[in-house]
Amino acid sequence: MALPVTSDASPAAPARAVSARHFVRLKLRVMGNNFRGQGWRIAMFIGGALLGLWFAASGFLLFAATGLAEDGRYAVLAAAAGGGLLVLGWLLLPLVFFGVDETLDPARFALLPLPRRTLVSGLFFAALLSVPALATLIGTSGLVLTAWSLGGWSAGLAGVVGVLAGLLLCVAASRAMTSAFATMLRSRRVRDLAAVLLAVAAALLGPLQVFGLAALRGADWSRLTGIATVIGWTPLGAPWTVGVDVAQGRVWAAPVKLLITLVSLGALLVWWSRSLESAMVGATSGGKAPARRGATGGAVAQLFPRAAGWVRRDQFGALVAREARYWWRDARRRANLITIAVVGIFVPVFINVTGGDFAAMEGGSFTAAASDSSPVVVTISMVLVGVLAAATLANQFGFDGSAYAANVVAGVSGRVELRARMTAFSLYVLPMLAFVAVVLSVLLGQPGWIGLTFGSLVATYGTGLAVNSLVSVLGAYSLPETSNPFAMNSGAGLTKGFLTLLTMVASAVAAVPMVVAAALLGDAWLWLALPVGGAYGFGAALLGAYLAGDVLDRRQPELLATVTPRR
Repeated sequence: MALPVTSDASPAAPARAVSARHFVRLKLRVMGNNFRGQGWRIAMFIGGALLGLWFAASGFLLFAATGLAEDGRYAVLAAAAGGGLLVLGWLLLPLVFFGVDETLDPARFALLPLPRRTLVSGLFFAALLSVPALATLIGTSGLVLTAWSLGGWSAGLAGVVGVLAGLLLCVAASRAMTSAFATMLRSRRVRDLAAVLLAVAAALLGPLQVFGLAALRGADWSRLTGIATVIGWTPLGAPWTVGVDVAQGRVWAAPVKLLITLVSLGALLVWWSRSLESAMVGATSGGKAPARRGATGGAVAQLFPRAAGWVRRDQFGALVAREARYWWRDARRRANLITIAVVGIFVPVFINVTGGDFAAMEGGSFTAAASDSSPVVVTISMVLVGVLAAATLANQFGFDGSAYAANVVAGVSGRVELRARMTAFSLYVLPMLAFVAVVLSVLLGQPGWIGLTFGSLVATYGTGLAVNSLVSVLGAYSLPETSNPFAMNSGAGLTKGFLTLLTMVASAVAAVPMVVAAALLGDAWLWLALPVGGAYGFGAALLGAYLAGDVLDRRQPELLATVTPRR
């Protein structure tokens, strides 16, 4: 379906201006074409819709609880705190887990004579046609019921306006953040700093939620209600508290909070508009060209990055060199590496140092909480980190897209392909895991546990490589051809979530022997964990490459067709 772009070529037929409804119709048409003849796409979409409906129903009950109980004391707390967490989720979760629906790739409109305002408004309203947006609308409708129960039809009507404004704010925040961060990642000068800061902010979303739950156990509810009132005057909570304010007699606050929401929405759309234009052009800042190594290795040596300079100059070495470069230069892959680094530090520190409770850091009990850690608890936390580190490879062929055809034409063996990909990925991940092992052992005051922590990490990481290699061959899916590293085709965000969960569970089950050994062998395991864990992980990775390689040899054409983006 072509967009009816304004043209002066035919004076007899008046040209129609492009509006947002054309983008909505185009997205519906593209979504319908994507599902045509693809049974698994339809199944994943239905599964995503059912999962979204479950979350929507849960959110509706939580938001409507104070209204159903006719308890107006905590209505502001539920609206402001719940709505604020919802906005943060829309803002940060697409960066580290689900991505954003890029059914309409903005780059496809770069050559069309469309005004920036038309393009932004069209893509914005098209983005509202998604399962997350519909689930958010249904879930937050509980606030309407609360306002109606506490203040009648006028409060309910104000709640409807606030919920709709909040939904627009969530979608605008998500698209502005992912588009701006995609532009930052393409700039060599700011990519590292921007990536680390934003990944840290995204990774802290979970800790903040855990902190909130821990604080609720001994919270002063009147004080929390006061804090929620303050949040209600920020863009995070303003739209969601409009109905409650009207119900409680603060009618004057409703237009002020709607104004705050509209100003924030406008600022986000302007921000998205500016970053979107840069993303469409696709300009990059490459910085200074690296010095050539000329006489030391010739033209072939230029193809091998320093991290992979030790590999032999054959098919395996060439694949390792290519993957090593891609993992650092491809914005989509680099974002996954940063997530591993940030979450890999937080998870073990949170479990072992704080004892699973941020409150443990208060009142000087930090040392006491650290001393309560045991080899079994440390091993379990290392299993979680190792599982997360390897889960990135669950769709490793999707990163290549149609470029994987070069490997198919060259007749690369499946086992060689998978071993090379494991090796290149490990060049970045293993140093991160070693750093995590050292930092955690130092924080625990147990430097002798470095072998335990690193051995458990390597074992779990190796089993994760094996599991994800097989999943990446059997469960691959295509990624959109866009400069946005967080973009997903329609339904692919749910696919990514399911694959990640599947591989993490399977990898954790395969690593259970490490936990059992830590529980049974006692102090002896502190010395055996490193050699046994290293052998276990290395052997599991080789076995996974061997088994999945045979499957890959049989499925190369099907895999190429699966990961090739549909136009």
